[in-house]
Amino acid sequence: MTAYVIAEAQHPDTPEVCRYRESAQASIAHYGGRYFIREALPEALEGDWADSNRMVVIEFPSLEQAKGRYTSPEYAQARATRSNINGRRMMFVEGRAGRAYAAWRGHLPGKTRRRTASSAA
Repeated sequence: MTAYVIAEAQHPDTPEVCRYRESAQASIAHYGGRYFIREALPEALEGDWADSNRMVVIEFPSLEQAKGRYTSPEYAQARATRSNINGRRMMFVEGRAGRAYAAWRGHLPGKTRRRTASSAA
């Protein structure tokens, strides 16, 4: 099942942040990940969100690959660099790919799946 790493961070333009980005990018590709959302400025609708923080969403083929990347020797160097960067939060989220799952469930026009007794379980 597809998994995502969601990160919220302050991204000042410093040499330290640039080193972190370079190290992190190499480990993402190595573990089959790709940037889904990269350093976007969110627009808060509800709750307490820092206006200046950037959002990053990285998609991996599986939760195991996402966790493998996080604990890998390749990412350890990036994590060590990041330890001096303030204001960072990160989490794993496992989920189905939106469009493919919707088609499987029959929620897209022209894309239906006939439910049988075995598929209803």
